[in-house]
Order: sequence, then structure tokens, then C-alpha cells
Amino acid sequence: MAPDIIWKGVGMRDLVLRWLISAAALLAVSYLVPGIEVKGFFSALLAAMVLGVLNAVVRPILILLTLPLTIVTLGLFLLVINGLMLLLASALLPGFTVHGFWAALVGAFVLSLIGWFMSAFISKQNPNGVREMRRDADGVYR
Repeated sequence: MAPDIIWKGVGMRDLVLRWLISAAALLAVSYLVPGIEVKGFFSALLAAMVLGVLNAVVRPILILLTLPLTIVTLGLFLLVINGLMLLLASALLPGFTVHGFWAALVGAFVLSLIGWFMSAFISKQNPNGVREMRRDADGVYR
């Protein structure tokens, strides 16, 4: 007998939607934070993609290496790591520029706020990124 609740992974539509939201958030950050420049929407899309890859590959390594410092600062050092990710992305992309560490730090904070705010309105997902699906009386999962 099948369980009454199954978990469905995040689909391609959700991935593209989050990518577009990240690009829009980067454009907003470039308008709000002096010292961060994005040449256009295509550059913002590329920057959002590069930031996604950096956050998936490099950021966990940095978090692991700086874990004692992160614990001592009660997690505030993660903001510094996010700022470093912005600086690294700006070093890799010609259309995305971050002028200095403080601009990256403020930009990381504003980007986190915008991303959190936007995701709160578009997502009906659980914190672990999967949707809960329940079986109806007719046996169909919805």
C-alpha cells in the first residue's frame, strides 16, 4: 500500500523562477547599493547563475573552514562569506562589478533580504525545498 503523503522534488519551473528572482534581486541591489553595478538584465542573469554555482560549490567549503568563527559570531560571519561570494562573482563576470568589500557586505545583506522576501511570496514549499503531496479519496496525489 502506498503512503498517504509523498514528497515531490523542485521542478524546472521553480528553478527558472528562482533564477529570475535572483537576477531581479541583483538588479535591485545594483540600484540600492552604491558600489555594485550590473550592466543589464542579461548580465544579471549570468551573475545570478554564477552566484548559484558558487553558492553550491565554494560556499559550503568556506563555511566548513570558518565554522569556529561562524559559531563565535553567532552566524554573522556567514554574511561576510556571502559578500565574498559577490566579490568572487564580480571577478569572474565582466558585466557585474562590486567595488570593494563594504559594498559587497551591504550588497549581500540587501540581496539576502530581497531574496527572502520574494521567496516567501512565491513558495508554498517546505524549508527543505520539496512539496508535500497528499492522496485524495480517488487515490490521486495532488
